[in-house]
Amino acid sequence: MRWITRENVKVDRVACPWLIKRFIDSSAEFIFCPEDRIVDRASELQATPFDVPKNPAIKLNHRDGKCSFETILEEFHLTGNPALARLALIVHGADIPSEMHVAPESAGLYAIANGFSKTCTSDDERLEKQFPVYDALYEFCKK
Repeated sequence: MRWITRENVKVDRVACPWLIKRFIDSSAEFIFCPEDRIVDRASELQATPFDVPKNPAIKLNHRDGKCSFETILEEFHLTGNPALARLALIVHGADIPSEMHVAPESAGLYAIANGFSKTCTSDDERLEKQFPVYDALYEFCKK
């Protein structure tokens, strides 16, 4: 399955692909493009769009005060996993800086994501290098 989102990924747009790969679609392919081209490219490539806050018609998006990671958890019925619920809180705080206080780990995840955005040359490289961070956070959240 193909998934498409905005280019220049940071917190939520790294967390969502991690969640998709680990719990929804292990063979997922991710495409990144300018925000104004997502709807057309999604149609062309038969890809599922996610995390495009300027387009409320996209289902897997920020909504009701939640980030896209939380929305995907709900849409794919993964909310019963306590470790994913805890991770969602961390991602939420890191993705929405005005709510960084919701989890003490959010500030660290925000810093890590922004550091990777400055050291990686492509969105694919950001996913590759940051997935182990989310694997580690998930294990932490299991405790």
